[in-house]
Amino acid sequence: MARIFRTVLLAGGLAALCLSAACADALDRAVPAPAVDAPKAGAPASETAVLAGGCFWGMQGLFEHVRGVTRVVAGYSGGARATAIYELVGTETTGHAESVQITFDPRVISYGELLRIYFSVAHDPTELDRQGPDTGSSYRSEIFFASPVQEKIARAYIAQINGARVFGSAIVTRVEKLSGFYAAEGYHQDFLLHNPTYPYIVFNDLPKIAALKRVFPAMYRDKPVVLAQSGAP
Repeated sequence: MARIFRTVLLAGGLAALCLSAACADALDRAVPAPAVDAPKAGAPASETAVLAGGCFWGMQGLFEHVRGVTRVVAGYSGGARATAIYELVGTETTGHAESVQITFDPRVISYGELLRIYFSVAHDPTELDRQGPDTGSSYRSEIFFASPVQEKIARAYIAQINGARVFGSAIVTRVEKLSGFYAAEGYHQDFLLHNPTYPYIVFNDLPKIAALKRVFPAMYRDKPVVLAQSGAP
């Protein structure tokens, strides 16, 4: 249903109402800095994070504007390689979530700081199996950790935010070990950058980038990193 809805928008249908707490007027939550995080001093030059939080168009477009991020790929996690196909994922039977693989320099931005953006302006972590107009488990909120350190930071941060009662409801974000990330089809890559006037993008995703600039100015960069610049997925 959600993918049909997006297709209607792309065909010139009525623009969607912004239904989630990630709308423009709610993208300024005072999410605290993570109490548990990896130190930047002595960190390696590159690390990857895999996050799911609704449609990967917006997630990719948002994190491409984050200082210290060097590459963002839209794709699928949580299921098998054989079923990592857009039409199959849309049946909500493959176990996949639309995700982004973020390559970043942990000497510039830490994993915990990425999660702070993720919980604050990227999506609504209290929505179960949906984000805004998109419904289904493929739009779930989930952190796919690639190391014990990432798992520790993610679980500690969720507990911290819940304890601080930042949101009116408990965070439903799942934390699961990364078993595989599979790049989405080429036409999904950098979709926001290529289609900034599509109604779905205008109503659901561009407000998140504006919020990133407003809420985290030190972590925002105006010129996004474009996937084509760092090689195709």
